Amino acid sequence: MTQTDMPEPRLTSLAHGGGCGCKIAPGVLSGLLRGSAALPVPPELLVGIETSDDAAVYRLNDHQALVATTDFFMPVVDDPFHFGQIAATNAISDVYAMGATPILALAVVGMPINTISHETIARVLDGGADICRQAGIPIAGGHTIDSVEPIYGLVALGLIDPAKLKRNADAQTGDLLVMGKPLGVGVMSAALKKGQLDDAGYARMIQVTTQLNRPGPELAAIAGVHAMTDVTGFGLGGHALEMARGSGRDLNIDWRAVPKLAGIQAMIEAGHVTGASGRNWASYGDGVALPAGFDDGARALLTDPQTSGGLLVACTPEALDQVRACFAKHGFDDATVIGKVGETTPNPRVVIV
Repeated sequence: MTQTDMPEPRLTSLAHGGGCGCKIAPGVLSGLLRGSAALPVPPELLVGIETSDDAAVYRLNDHQALVATTDFFMPVVDDPFHFGQIAATNAISDVYAMGATPILALAVVGMPINTISHETIARVLDGGADICRQAGIPIAGGHTIDSVEPIYGLVALGLIDPAKLKRNADAQTGDLLVMGKPLGVGVMSAALKKGQLDDAGYARMIQVTTQLNRPGPELAAIAGVHAMTDVTGFGLGGHALEMARGSGRDLNIDWRAVPKLAGIQAMIEAGHVTGASGRNWASYGDGVALPAGFDDGARALLTDPQTSGGLLVACTPEALDQVRACFAKHGFDDATVIGKVGETTPNPRVVIV
């Protein structure tokens, strides 16, 4: 039997991890980036690595700043078109999370060229191009390599008025926390890899992970919106903790109010939890206060890596109706108030109640 006659392997079987679960654990990452703090920082750099924000922001003039980010990962699903769609949606999300409007993308492509067909690789790229068309931006270039594991993502660029920039570090005491998408994508991906995700669950997973976070620029224009981030590979616990530490305030989260994908509890009880969830907790668990009776399954969901997750918004109570209307306008029916920003504290935490 020749190589061309052999059945093509599942994309997820070629990767040791999938989606945002591939991220290096936050504790390890902070150690790796220690040397970056010594690099020169020009005054035009409005956002760098200091608060682990979603993208870098560079002021061009008084009314324009360039937002730049990159995100790529290994397959979270086996369908190549869906893989491309999810990876592109995830990468562009970081531009939206700063409140910016995307302007163009560059493709980041690493593929085992002798293991999967050229047709499969082309479908991955088609999926990414489909999402970029939806976002109204071109893929203006990129880079490809022959890789052991399949990798796809984008460099995404956007523009914003610096006066409307929304960092993850500006939440104010009394702000409400609004979450745009439900949790559970990592759990679903673990179930999928074991062949335990049904068609309805898969369809819901694709719907959530390919929904562009379009509300971002409009949310940034609302005066009462103080901070934004998107919930991705470090889970709700990790990205909320980044917001807490950057803002110097506790984030109090009502776990019962957090939106969760249907059927997630049963999947967790069946053992469908990613390894990244445990690594996340080991990295930042000391910054999260859990209530009595908060079980291991709930903790796994709190730290569940969200591939192409939703926006987490900190806004004044007076701005809540506008924020809700903005999410609803773009089809985010799960957008929910999940908590509140606390007082200034020298040791900010995420407090689950």
